[in-house]
Amino acid sequence: MQSFSVRSLVEHPALRFLVVGGLGFVITMGINYGLKFFVIPQHPVTALAIGIIVATVVSYFLNKKWSFGDRGELRTGHEVLLFVVVSVIGVGLNSAPLWISRYVFGLAVPNVSLAGQELADFISGPVIGTFIAMGFRYWAMNRFVFPVRPATLDA
Repeated sequence: MQSFSVRSLVEHPALRFLVVGGLGFVITMGINYGLKFFVIPQHPVTALAIGIIVATVVSYFLNKKWSFGDRGELRTGHEVLLFVVVSVIGVGLNSAPLWISRYVFGLAVPNVSLAGQELADFISGPVIGTFIAMGFRYWAMNRFVFPVRPATLDA
């Protein structure tokens, strides 16, 4: 029977990935709301996408060194290319629910109140979009970007 310890829990890549994701969420929301309320209020999807992109750059380094730091490295250029592809797909997956909420369902002023718009924006982008993108990113990072390398056989 395997014993449970806090150390073994913290050493699990999925938990480390979630911690990095939590930090990324804070970065994304800070940039998103800063841009949305003070710089480009007429472009909420763009504000969210910019926040996601900045958080993604930070998360690359944290995931490479901490979440998946025990894995063998690919050539850095190849790894970065795979990370960029996965991240671009993740930005699209994260932004899509907000775009659908705003432009398909029309959950924006004047169709709804400002409070209703902001609630719909938060639920669709940062909550639903992040959940969808997080699941995809973890699967893709684990599978393609930072895969477990088979142990070499001793000759």
